[in-house]
Amino acid sequence: MVESGHNWELFGYDTRKLGRQFTAAWRDLLWAEESPIRKRLDEAVVLRTPEGEQTWQAGVPSPGVTAKSRAVLLPDDLALTRTLRFPVAVEADLADALALEAAASSPFAADDTATGWLVTHRDEQSLQVQLVIVSKSAAMTYIAREYDSHDAAAQEVWVAAEGGMVVVAGFGESDRHGRYRRRLLRVGAMAGAAALLLLVTVLVGAGFKKWELERLSAVEESTRQEAAQALRLRTTLGGANAVIEAVNAISAEYPNPHSELARLTHLLDDDVYVERLSIEGSAMDVRGRALDAASVMELLAKQPAYAGVTAGSPIRSLPGTRQEQFHLKITRAGDAQ
Repeated sequence: MVESGHNWELFGYDTRKLGRQFTAAWRDLLWAEESPIRKRLDEAVVLRTPEGEQTWQAGVPSPGVTAKSRAVLLPDDLALTRTLRFPVAVEADLADALALEAAASSPFAADDTATGWLVTHRDEQSLQVQLVIVSKSAAMTYIAREYDSHDAAAQEVWVAAEGGMVVVAGFGESDRHGRYRRRLLRVGAMAGAAALLLLVTVLVGAGFKKWELERLSAVEESTRQEAAQALRLRTTLGGANAVIEAVNAISAEYPNPHSELARLTHLLDDDVYVERLSIEGSAMDVRGRALDAASVMELLAKQPAYAGVTAGSPIRSLPGTRQEQFHLKITRAGDAQ
């Protein structure tokens, strides 16, 4: 039987803790001493010690940096320091676990206890944490005696521990943290504005490209329609040309006889009668009657429109008349008509 609690596990992770793990990851990214963002944005602090003052920024000494905040280093005998090790799975609830540990380990009253902690080492399996517990009243007594300050919020309180400086909560660190938080918000707003501007630029570019694509699609469609219309016209023109070629072929094979009749009427005298005229291509067949058929044949043979004139049959006289019957085969001279 599978326990009901296993229903919340996905690939070995308890999904009920994803929200806290997500929050812890962001907290480490923005607030951990080793965070690159905090090293860049957190302001410097002047740390006052019995040996003198030293400027720190993001947990490391930073000489020459202008500092607005001030902190006091408590001596070791005023702080209770413990080195604790936790499984990595506890990281999302580390603050709560340390609060319980501080409550259980503090020799001071609850309202007089101030704590601070620092992650000094982490690996795939565990976290090593330096937990610092101090007495607020003892710390303020020391600060008043050594630095003549009676306001707990006037300065931060730090304790030197293995791996770095631990900021003790409950003193003047809230002012610096507030300014750092506002700085984060400004930078986040600027980053968001830049991302929004980039998004708007991308959207405008995409919109322009979409409009350009639609315009090109419209041009393509118009061109396609025009090409289709041109193809239809070309097909129609091809059909018309084919009809014209067929008509020309028919006209060449069977030319209009009226022009030849007009030509013969103009050339021949009134006593010459054309009884039959047939034309096929360039060949003409002419039959008729004349008083002098030979002269008719000679006249037609001299015409440049005719390439050749031959007798289709012998000339013969018509009985009872002075006329002669002729039958001529005429070849037209190409296109010269």
